[in-house]
Amino acid sequence: MAEKTKTMPNMSKWQYTKYEIRKNRQLYYMIAPFLTFFLVFTILPVLIAIYYSLMEYNVLESPKLVWFENYKTLLLDDSIFLTSIKNTFILALIIGPFGYVFSFLMAWLINELPRVLRTILTVVFYAPSISGNAYVVFTQLFSGDPYGFVNSHLMNWGFISEPVLWLKNADYMMAVVILVSLWMSLGVGFLSFIAGLQGVDRAQYEAGEIDGIRNRWQELWYITLPNMKPQLMFGAVMSITGSLSVADVTVALCGFPSTNYAAHTIINHLNDYGIIRLEMGYACSIAVLLFFLMLWLNIVIQKWIRKVGT
Repeated sequence: MAEKTKTMPNMSKWQYTKYEIRKNRQLYYMIAPFLTFFLVFTILPVLIAIYYSLMEYNVLESPKLVWFENYKTLLLDDSIFLTSIKNTFILALIIGPFGYVFSFLMAWLINELPRVLRTILTVVFYAPSISGNAYVVFTQLFSGDPYGFVNSHLMNWGFISEPVLWLKNADYMMAVVILVSLWMSLGVGFLSFIAGLQGVDRAQYEAGEIDGIRNRWQELWYITLPNMKPQLMFGAVMSITGSLSVADVTVALCGFPSTNYAAHTIINHLNDYGIIRLEMGYACSIAVLLFFLMLWLNIVIQKWIRKVGT
C-alpha cells in the first residue's frame, strides 16, 4: 500500500495498471491458460451468439442482417415462446428458492451427523442429480396405465376410478416435473454447502455463546451464514442457472413437444429452433435473452446474499 501511494502521483491510472501487471507477471503467466480457455469457450461464444441473434441464419446460407427482427418476432409473435417463458418462470419460482433452501437445510442437518453416516447420506442425496435412472423411476411411478405405482394405489384407496395420464395430461405434467426437479435439486450446490459448513471455525461458536447467542437459529444467522457467503453465492448461481435451464427432465418425462406445450421451457424452445429446425439466428436470440435474464437474476441474488448476517 505504501508503494502504491508513493508511485501513483507520478503515474496515470493506465501506467500504474501496466506497472502492476509487469511487476506480477509471473502470476499472470500462471492464470493465462485458464483465461485463454475462458475467453475462447465462454466470452467468445456469447459474443458470437449476440452477433448471430441479429442475423437470419439457417446454417446452409450466408447470414443476412435483420437487426432486431428476431427479438421482435420472439417477443410479439411467438406464442409458444411466451408459453415457454411462463412455464420456465413457474419452474424457477418454485424449484429455485425451494431447491436452494432445501439443499442448505439438508446440508446443515447432515453436517451434524457422525463422519461415516454424513458421508453415506451425502452420496445418497447427491446421487439422483447425476443419475439418469431418476427419470426411469419416476416414469414408472407416474405411468398412465392401471399398473403404475401412483395410479394403482390411488385406485385401491378409492381416490380415483380410472387411471390418470400424469405425463400426458396438461393439467398434471407440470406438477410432476416440479416434483422430480426438486428431488434432483441436491446437486453441486448441496456439496458446496457441505464443504462450507465443514470449513466454519468451531471456535467462533464458542465465542458467539459468550457474546450472547442463545439458540441454533441465532448461531446460524450470525456465525454460520456469514462464514459461508462464497458457498451461498455459488449455490445461488447454480440454483438460478439450473432452474432456468430445465429441459432434459421435461423431455424425458413428458416427451417433446409436451401436450399443448404444457411443460415447454425456454431451453426446449431453444433446442427446437437450434437443433431441429437449424434456424440459428432465431435460436441465438433466445439464448441471448436467457443469458441476460440469468445474469440479472444472479446480480440481484448476490446483492441480497452479501447482506446476510450484517
